[in-house]
Formats: sequence, structure tokens, C-alpha cells
Amino acid sequence: MQSLTTKKNNSIFTNRAKPIAILWTLLIFFLCFLPGDDLPEVRIPLIDKWAHMVLFGVFTILWHNTTKTKSISYKLILLLVATFLGWLVEYVQGHYVPNRSQDNADTLADAIGGVAGIIIFTLYQRFNKVAENHRQ
Repeated sequence: MQSLTTKKNNSIFTNRAKPIAILWTLLIFFLCFLPGDDLPEVRIPLIDKWAHMVLFGVFTILWHNTTKTKSISYKLILLLVATFLGWLVEYVQGHYVPNRSQDNADTLADAIGGVAGIIIFTLYQRFNKVAENHRQ
């Protein structure tokens, strides 16, 4: 059984999770819809793929925190949403954002980031639960 302090802290975190997840989603749109001329030139191979993986990995972690439901079906839906959102961003970039193009490899990086985020969150939950059980 969780202590009152733990329940209160979890409640505060859960209550703040949705606004943080929404802000992160808006940040993804903002960064991905910047015109190509506004982006800094970085000469690190595959940096854009790593950026997409991080953006969408954090996306799935943050949205995972917005609900107490942690079922496999929720994880799958979250992954599908992340992948669809990644594809949608690429489509908009390719058709409506000046000096940007649609890159299906970026969509793949978004999906990989989504999977990584779900795995990281699931492992965190398991290890946190084990640590909490040992404290009791």
C-alpha cells in the first residue's frame, strides 16, 4: 500500500503530466514546421534522425504519464499515435513548409523513438515498483 505522501506526489505529477505533454507536442510542431532557412546547419551525420528519435521518445514518455492505464493496448495506441504524428509532420513539411522535404526515414526515426520511449517508461515503472516494494 502506498503511503499518503507517495500518493500525493503521484497525484501532483499526474496532474501536471497532461499540460507538459501538450507543450511538448506543440514544441514538436514548432520545431518541425520551421522553414528550412531558419534551421542551423549542423554537420553531424544523422543528427536529424537522432533529434526525431529523442523528440518522439520523450513524446511517448510524457503522454504515458497522462493516464494510469498502462496496458499493452494503450502502449500500442500511443505508438500508433506517435508514428502517425511523425508521418503527418513529414507530410506537412514536404508540402507546406518552405525549404523542407518529406523524409520517410524521419518517420521511421519517430517510430523508433516512440518504441524506445515506451520501453524506457515501462522499465522505469517496473524498477520503481520493485524499489517501492523493498522500501515497505
